[in-house]
Amino acid sequence: MIKAQITFEDFEKVDIRVGTVTKVEDFPEARKSAYKLTIDFGELGIKYSSAQIVKNQTKEDLVGKQVICVVNFAPRQIGPFISEVLTLGVSDGTEDESNWVILSSFKKVPNGGNIK
Repeated sequence: MIKAQITFEDFEKVDIRVGTVTKVEDFPEARKSAYKLTIDFGELGIKYSSAQIVKNQTKEDLVGKQVICVVNFAPRQIGPFISEVLTLGVSDGTEDESNWVILSSFKKVPNGGNIK
C-alpha cells in the first residue's frame, strides 16, 4: 500500500545523510532486539541510533559500514538510551520485528553527505 502523496517541499524537510558506523553495542534493555550504533557524520559530529537490525547484520558487519540516516527527527528515548538519528533500512519480508536490512552507500562518500 502506498502512503499518502506528499509534495516535494515536504520531502525537502527531511534531512537524510550518510555516516560511518564506528561502534556497535548490544541493546538488551530494548523491548525489541536492537543494536546501539555510534555513527560519524563528519562535520555534523557523532550521533547515536537504536536500530532493529540484529537478524540480518552482525556487529562486525556494521563497523566501518556507511549507513543512511534521517538526522533531523527529534531525539527519541528508548529505554535508557537516546536515539538521535533514524537509521534507514528495509524489511527482509519476514514478520520478525528485528529483520531490517540496513541501507548503505554503494560507494564510499564523505561522512555527512546529504542525500538528494
